[in-house]
Formats: sequence, C-alpha cells, structure tokens
Amino acid sequence: LVFAKTDSHAEDIIRIIREEFNEGNDFCKKITCKADEEPKSLLARFRNEYNPRIAVTVDMIATGTDVKPLECLLFMRDVKSSNYFEQMKGRGTRTLGFDDLKKVTPSVTSAKTHFVIVDAIGVTRSLKTDSRPLERKPTVSLKELLEAVTFGAQEEDLFISLASRLARLDRQITEEERATFIAKTGGKSINQVVRELLESWNPDTINQKAEEIHGRTIEEDADNPSVETMQLREEAQQMLLHEARSTFNGSLNEFIDTVRRVHEQIIDTINLDQVTKSEWADESADKATELIGEFKAYLESHKDEIIALTIFYNQPFQRRTVTYQMIRELLDRLKADKPALAPMRIWHAYEQLEKVNGTSPKNELIALVSLIRRVTGIDPVLTMYDKTVDANFKDWVFRQHSGAGEKFTEEQMSWLRMIKEHIASSIHIEPDDLDLTPFDAHGGRGKMWQLFGERMGAIIDELNEVLTA
Repeated sequence: LVFAKTDSHAEDIIRIIREEFNEGNDFCKKITCKADEEPKSLLARFRNEYNPRIAVTVDMIATGTDVKPLECLLFMRDVKSSNYFEQMKGRGTRTLGFDDLKKVTPSVTSAKTHFVIVDAIGVTRSLKTDSRPLERKPTVSLKELLEAVTFGAQEEDLFISLASRLARLDRQITEEERATFIAKTGGKSINQVVRELLESWNPDTINQKAEEIHGRTIEEDADNPSVETMQLREEAQQMLLHEARSTFNGSLNEFIDTVRRVHEQIIDTINLDQVTKSEWADESADKATELIGEFKAYLESHKDEIIALTIFYNQPFQRRTVTYQMIRELLDRLKADKPALAPMRIWHAYEQLEKVNGTSPKNELIALVSLIRRVTGIDPVLTMYDKTVDANFKDWVFRQHSGAGEKFTEEQMSWLRMIKEHIASSIHIEPDDLDLTPFDAHGGRGKMWQLFGERMGAIIDELNEVLTA
C-alpha cells in the first residue's frame, strides 16, 4: 500500500509503478474517492484477490480499513499527526494465517508474521509516536531470552520481547508442534504463555491481581500512589512474574529453540554485504584440479576390471560395442565407491578449468561418457556426448549423399535421426531396440526392414561405430 500526498501525486506514482514493473492496469490501482472505479469494489479485490498487487491511496485506506494480506507500506508523504501516523501503520499490523494469505499471494511460504515499512520521505523521523514495538531486544537471541526469563531476570523488555517471539512462532509452527508445546507446558498453549508474559507487566492486570489478593479496591492515583499501594502492586507483580516464569524449563526451552531454527529465517538487515571483487578463487581452481585428478586416478585403477573402461582405454576401436548397460554399471560402481566423484560434479570442475563444448549434460550417463572420452584423449576438450553424436551423424549423412549413389529418402532420414537420438541418449543401439519406444510407434523392426531391406543390419553396425567415433 502506497500513501500519496494528493490525488495527482497518486496518479504519477501509479504510472511510474506500472512502467517499472512492466505490468498492466490491474497490477496497480488507485483507491481514492476520485478513483475511476468503484472504491468499495476495488478494496474488496485488494483484500481477497491476487490483483491488484499494489494500491495507491491518499486518505481512504489510511484509517479504519482492514486489509489483512498487506505486507508492505510505502510512505510517499509526510504525516504530522502522531495518532494518524499510528493508524496508517495499523493497516499492516493485522496477522493472517498461511492458507488465507496464500489465497491472495500464492508464492508465500509461511503465515504473515510481520510487515515492512518503506519510508521514502522521512515520515518515521519527522515525528515521535507514543507506541512501542513488542520486539524490544532485537539483538538478543531467542535462546538468551528464554534463559534470562527462566533464571529470574525481571526486566520488562525481556518479557515483552519473549512474548513477541513466541507469538510470531505460534503463527509458523505445525499442529503437531503446537500439541508438543502444550504437552511440555502442562496444558498451556502458546497464546496462554504469551498472555502471562505480557500481563506480568500490564498495570491494569497488576492492579486487578492486587485487589484479588487483598480483597479490596486499590487506590487509582497513578501519579502519586501511596507507599502501601506500591507495595501491594509490587507483591502482585511478583506473583504474576513467577507464574509467567514457572512455565519455562530446560526441556521446553530447547524445544522452542529447535522449532524456531526449523521455521525462522534470520535476515541481517544491519551488516549488509558488499561485493568487493568477483573472480575465480585460487582454492576453487585447486579443488577442481584435485577432483579431476581423483577421477582420472579412479578410472586408471579400474580400467582392467570394468568392461566399459577396458574398451575405452585398451580397445578404443571397439567403442561401438559399448552398451548402455556397461555405462550404467560403471556409473553405479563409481557412485558406490566414490560419491564425491559424481559425474556432474566432475563436469563442473572441468568448467572451472577449461572451455567446455556444450551446456550441462542431460543426465549423468551422458556426462560420464563425455568425461571418459576427455580423460582417455578421444576428445581434446570436454564435449557433450550427444553433441559429438550430432556432428558425426551430419558428417556421415553428407558422405552418403556426396557420391553418385542412391540418396536416402525423407522417410529413411526420419528413421536414421531416431537411431541417432537413441545412440546419443543410450550409447548404443541393438536390433531389438527397434521394437521399443519410439520406433514401435513407427512400425518397429519390420518397418525399418521395409525401408532399408538387407542393408538394415549393416546400417545399424555402421551408425554404432561412426557416431561414437
């Protein structure tokens, strides 16, 4: 919600917002008495629908209007009245559960636990407000607050801040966690505990407690109370403080802090980071080199016992016989023996040290074949295996069509491309694969025989050899 100075000012703000966000009219609306659309209808949409995301007003939503999903107030005008400013801030104070907030803002991940004031004009510095926020110890951790209250601290700000933190936590936790809290407190809900913490410093509650204890009315001269009245109130407050404090113990405190760590994200808004430089770190390059060295050593040490590695290292001319299952077994063995040498991790290590031909591989199998080709020297630079297959296929087709012989028909080319895609994703193709997807939808093995005749087997063998070269 944006607070503008005048109706004309509101129009300017709306125009700029729509330009900056590159959004249409529904994204940002003016809700004033002079708005083109019915203000009540606009307000209802602002409360309950995704759009408008931003409303600009002068006075109409400043007081007495409840818009619970509001998460941000932007002040583009100054306010001289302390009471009026408090009411304007009050537009953002209403809390809202996760399910209700998600109906209006689908991207949220938790209930509304706070709102943000953006002061673009100095309104927060131009006047003093009478109210104080519940959070009075923002630099003290929840664990420290719990310990201080548990072990007898009697500072008002500690009790009020702890109440504020617990109230926020209550809007974030699950029903199961809420039930555990009640069990650990002997039947008290978080709301009850919060109320006890707040009432232990509430003058009206303290006075009422004193009257209950002594069975008579306590004088109400707040400016000049008698010594007796002060003593009675002190006695009553100590009882309230003890009642609030007695709920907490080591087990409950540990549970509260654990739940808080699960649900709460701490954002440092004071010590903001600044980028001083952006470049490759020496230790990053060293780590990448070390990873690649370990990967090479693993392949070398297993080249005589793992069939796929034996072929790549010792019989490279037999690469056409490497099957999907061989690479799958190698991948499973590698991940079981050396999880840190996962193919995608080694791929990213190479990206830090040299120019890589292609983007990230489609899957780990493709990455592994590409890496083996790089390590064994088949490829001078790391190249995605499917990109190699594509290039080899183009060269092969060009050679087939360059002579005076018969050219492939469009239907034959369609089948050859399917075979190429299969080899790019599954390393190898067998005649039996022609009865599987996607070939079966085009007639399967019988259709390929119809198209290529006795050349079918020779073409499959040739593509297995040529495309993996």
